[in-house]
Amino acid sequence: MKPLLHPALINGPFEDPGLCVEIKWERRAILFDLGDNAVLEPAKLLKVSDVFVSHTHMDHFVGFDHLLRIVLGREKALRVYGPPGITDSVEGKLRGYTWNLTEEYPLILQVTEVSADRIKRAEFYAKDGFKRRDTDTLPFSGILLEEDMFTIHACHFDHKIPSLGFALKERFHININKDKLAALNLQVGPWLREFKEALWEGRPEGEYFKEFPLGVLRDRIATVTEGQKISYIVDAVYNADNEEKIVGLAKDSDIMYCEAAYLDKDRDIASERYHLTARQAGELARKAGAKELVILHFSPRYKDDPDALYKEAMEAFTSLSLPSQR
Repeated sequence: MKPLLHPALINGPFEDPGLCVEIKWERRAILFDLGDNAVLEPAKLLKVSDVFVSHTHMDHFVGFDHLLRIVLGREKALRVYGPPGITDSVEGKLRGYTWNLTEEYPLILQVTEVSADRIKRAEFYAKDGFKRRDTDTLPFSGILLEEDMFTIHACHFDHKIPSLGFALKERFHININKDKLAALNLQVGPWLREFKEALWEGRPEGEYFKEFPLGVLRDRIATVTEGQKISYIVDAVYNADNEEKIVGLAKDSDIMYCEAAYLDKDRDIASERYHLTARQAGELARKAGAKELVILHFSPRYKDDPDALYKEAMEAFTSLSLPSQR
């Protein structure tokens, strides 16, 4: 079956962390973190609709300027989500430039600041020099974005500051059987996107679609299975509270992307710097029941032996008997 979501790390494990998830059906992309993203082609950055920033340390936010430069002239809005202070951070970035020639630019930046129990929204319009407009405040219950196809959950972790982790969950996956499609004298085309949208939206099964009741057509040409889940966890100290939150957020992930900054022999340093070790990343992924673990965000001290980090993480991920190390 062809997946809907196509995730890929933006950089290597010793470079700025970041994840790009392409949504093939929509010609759309979602970014997790805004570190250095110059390696991404402009055509791909132009597809970005939403950006989820864990926190605004430089290696997670320095790429904001590059992304803005690429999308500045496009018509659709760019939505940015981040921890407390993200709106001030975006405003500070924007104030660093002069915008006297953008009156005709249609771009809108929509910023959502995520606190433990509420979210605050603000907008910045290119046409008026990106002046800040605070809009509304809403309760936050863990879901940042909810669409017909998927939801994105967020959780605050302790990194000596709030650092957000994210989980993207496809509602369910729809695969079209082309042979069965042909047997009904139906052709592949844009209408299949509309068909899938009707299923994601939960329209009545008796509603007609291509001269068939929706439910009948679904049963004849589609296979509906559990949707993908992708989690992204970076910059969090290993403690009981973070462990519970990480395991809960990443539960049953198809792919869990997790930082593994240090080896377990250096866990005291990891704790002092509020990061995870490779072993801790592996244990967390195992406890979450993740199907696959991808580690990232390595300390440069291991550049001569990155394999040690992979080995330690995978041993913890696959082991059934390793004791926890906190």
